[in-house]
Amino acid sequence: MNRQFEPTIARASSLSLKRRACSFAQARLRGFAAFTLGSATAVYNLARQAYLTEITPPLRRARVLSTLGGFHRIGLFIGPFLGAAVIMLGSVQSVPWLGVACSGGTVILLALLGSEAGREGSSTVMDESAPAPRTTAGLSVWELAVRYRGMFARLGVAIMLVSAARGARQSVVPLWAEHLGLHESTTSLIVGIAGGLDMLLFYPAGKLMDRLGRLWVAVPSMTLMACATAAIPLTGTAVALGVVAAILGFANGVGSGIVMTLGADVAPPDNRARFLSLWRLCQDSGEAAGPLVLSAATALGSLAAGIWIAALAGAGAAGSLARWAPRYSPLANLRSRKSISAVP
Repeated sequence: MNRQFEPTIARASSLSLKRRACSFAQARLRGFAAFTLGSATAVYNLARQAYLTEITPPLRRARVLSTLGGFHRIGLFIGPFLGAAVIMLGSVQSVPWLGVACSGGTVILLALLGSEAGREGSSTVMDESAPAPRTTAGLSVWELAVRYRGMFARLGVAIMLVSAARGARQSVVPLWAEHLGLHESTTSLIVGIAGGLDMLLFYPAGKLMDRLGRLWVAVPSMTLMACATAAIPLTGTAVALGVVAAILGFANGVGSGIVMTLGADVAPPDNRARFLSLWRLCQDSGEAAGPLVLSAATALGSLAAGIWIAALAGAGAAGSLARWAPRYSPLANLRSRKSISAVP
């Protein structure tokens, strides 16, 4: 009797092994695709920041980089709706082709618009009371990290805290809405309203940074974000959570472009791209750490404890920026513009 079933069992075992091998190959392919996509995104983000820093005068820099951050937020807001439309018209498998089309359109636009490098307008921030900066031309990324280790240990950590608070911000509202048992449509409405406020405030924030200084936006933005994040566990209704989420979106929108702007301010003019790669490493590390810390704190204690830790990151970011940004950036507080060699 058992001999009669041996061929069937062998075929089933062989089929199972083939399926496992296929699943493993697909997982490796997805992992490679995710790694490639992440690497390409990082390089693109670095390139656009370095390019805009190079061609923009210092006292217009915040408006330009805040606008860049604002349009990025608009894209993140529109993208899911476009994806939903593609799914309705086709299928889930059609969504990656939307990404391919958007990426191809970006390449075409860049090719048509060309480069503005070399046009008048790029200038360097100079503090007449400070000693002449040492040249960094030709230094490797590692050598830059060693030379500016003090800055990265202070201002770089502040940027990591900013990014960690922002990274956790994207998760706390949906998680707390789930904790309250709100319907998915209510959660989507709350997140949508917060996202709308987030993407509407980028230009006023940039203009304020250019007129008064970076700290006039950075410190209030992170302080308000810390307070709003800390208030989320105190909410018990959809209305209360919606109000706090709106304040959180407002706080994040006011701070649009602050990380890129500070990086552009302190980057050495003769080696901007490599320096900004280290700067973005601090930024991206913070963004990745925020949700991980939130998850770990939630697993060890409670969701409220994880949210309060994220709020502490925002408060730490506000304090660190207030302490260290003026030391390294002459544009941190523009009470006097006499030391800045740029056209307002």
